[in-house]
Amino acid sequence: MFVPKSIVCLRDYSWKQFQSDLIAGVVVGLVALPLAMAFSIACGLPPERGLYTAVVAGFLISALSGSRVAIGGPTGAFIVIVAGIVTKYGYEGLAVATGLAGLILMAMGFARMGTMVKYIPYPVITGFTSGIAVVILSTQVKDFLGLRMGAVPADFIDKWIAYWGTLPTLNPYAVGIGFFTAVCIFLWPRQWKVPGSIVALVLVSLGTAWGNWPVETIGTRFGNIPQGLPHPQFVLQSWARVKLLLPSAFTVAALAAIESLLCAVVADGMINGHHKSNMELVAQGVANCLSPVFGGIPATGAIARTATNVKNGGRTPVAGMVHAVVLFIILWTAGPLAAHIPLAALAGVLVVVCYHMSEWHSFRFILTGPVTDIAVLLTTFLLTVFVDLTVAVGVGMVLAAFLFMKNVSAVSEVRALTADANGGDKSRTAPPPGVEVYSINGSFFFGAAEKLMEVEQSLFKAPKALVLDMAGVFYMDATGLKTIRDIRQRCQSRGTRLMLAAVQPQPLAVLQRAKKVEKIGRKNFKANLAKALEELKPAPQR
Repeated sequence: MFVPKSIVCLRDYSWKQFQSDLIAGVVVGLVALPLAMAFSIACGLPPERGLYTAVVAGFLISALSGSRVAIGGPTGAFIVIVAGIVTKYGYEGLAVATGLAGLILMAMGFARMGTMVKYIPYPVITGFTSGIAVVILSTQVKDFLGLRMGAVPADFIDKWIAYWGTLPTLNPYAVGIGFFTAVCIFLWPRQWKVPGSIVALVLVSLGTAWGNWPVETIGTRFGNIPQGLPHPQFVLQSWARVKLLLPSAFTVAALAAIESLLCAVVADGMINGHHKSNMELVAQGVANCLSPVFGGIPATGAIARTATNVKNGGRTPVAGMVHAVVLFIILWTAGPLAAHIPLAALAGVLVVVCYHMSEWHSFRFILTGPVTDIAVLLTTFLLTVFVDLTVAVGVGMVLAAFLFMKNVSAVSEVRALTADANGGDKSRTAPPPGVEVYSINGSFFFGAAEKLMEVEQSLFKAPKALVLDMAGVFYMDATGLKTIRDIRQRCQSRGTRLMLAAVQPQPLAVLQRAKKVEKIGRKNFKANLAKALEELKPAPQR
């Protein structure tokens, strides 16, 4: 379970596969170059921090990953969270939160929680992913349009009010660069190995360097990008500071787990493979522990770069490690040249990222589904955009759980069989006079329990015996257990005999742990309803 795929794949590795992985790694490295810088800038940090993350975390994730082809690094999903942490606590706070998130991810992996992501409802994932795309897009308007304004407000509505107020300062050169970059990425022929984003960045950088285009660049805002990786540095904080950053760390860890495991699932579908979910979480944990040591930011699996890897022939983790090495070589040799890249071009790259992140196909698909799913989707989406991602995911999960339980409760049935009717089911024996029978179908939790209590309390007189047919009950919770207890006490006070028929293994185990079997009496547990009614038949008169 905890053996990385890199070791598994190297057992039968070949020179031909290395050539394919090498080509794929180079292409993915070129694709990741503008993305890493753009993500970092969008978080309010210098571009080199995104590159450090792509190199260090990208290499470690591929080397230790539970997936053959997943590519790791900074992703758009983190922008909203990271920007908030940086604004509130600075980079030092982000470094601590990232390291703590890495420890949490490792603990999740070793606790074998890798399969838990499948329990997150699809509308919640689509809602916060689409919401993140909208929020990221709103942060790129200033650079995309070249607006002359100060710090961009944090609130979503305030952002757009500020943009509208400074719209007269729009820079036509920046708009043209942004649109050219986005169009180039979309329309660049896919059979060409050089990514469209790299072609666009090279051309517009030449324009700013030689044509003196009046636009803001990486150099004018951040200065030159340092060559190579920084020296390792451990950021130590007081325990009070650590406790303050724990909620942010849990948010980063949760999002990293979701994104990385979804990425691994998508990768499995592309290569018909099978990932190790727990090993994947451990790999993400190690990467996020070491990323801030080298000046990086949170990292996780990147679906778009993983797809690029697969499409270009990558089939083992070697391709991901090559991608990190390619970025390191570019950082070491060509870092200063990045100073000429216009910020509008990186904004154009992120506009394309937002389009793909928007999940608009999935969004539209869910809107045609059940009303409950639509409510979860829109709630998560709107809270992500207007309030906070952490609040959105939490409320979305709780709302989805409540609506799910409501739906399960709606299909749970409590049916009464009387002496003169058998519910139209000829296979069932009608109960004898003085015997009430309730047939319970579905999960016996608080919804069905409430129905049973309502029916039982509606009796005008105490029956001689009360039989609960539990053949259709495969799950019972504490509320169902309490209902059984309350009915037993009421039957005891009325002098009514309580019998349970066809109790399934899980409800029986719950009753046994609560020691209700002895209190009800083992003789009152019957294998099926027929045997219970047979025992309750009045003796024949002589």
